[in-house]
Amino acid sequence: MRSDGEHGRPDRERGNVAINTVVIFPMLLLIGLLLVMAGRLVLAEGVVQSAANEAARAASISRTASVAGAQATSTATSTLVNSGVRCAQTSVMPATDAFALPLGTVGTITVRVECVVPLSDLGLPGAPGSRTISATGTSVLDAYRGRS
Repeated sequence: MRSDGEHGRPDRERGNVAINTVVIFPMLLLIGLLLVMAGRLVLAEGVVQSAANEAARAASISRTASVAGAQATSTATSTLVNSGVRCAQTSVMPATDAFALPLGTVGTITVRVECVVPLSDLGLPGAPGSRTISATGTSVLDAYRGRS
């Protein structure tokens, strides 16, 4: 004879909901954290590329190499800060060699931006503590604009 529990279920099926929850909930949590991590990295890649492009453009309209370097760093940093992407460490490396070219020669300004995106706050087992995202932006230096 079958013994029924409180809700008409056989005793052998009692507790299955709790067991299923214990097994499935961590998997759903893990999938959710993976999605958050992927979203953070994709957003950071887009913002870092945008920061590199804007920094190169800001540097290319400067008159001197030293001002161009300062403009590139300032622009990239403000773009990263205003975007809401949190970088544990930021590096801006402008290449302003084109300012040494003679007037009438076309040159390019290249800016490399790196952002170390923290991932350790997600608590994802096996995930790296951070990931470095880097991008390069290039802008043409006007051949006939005065240079110093």
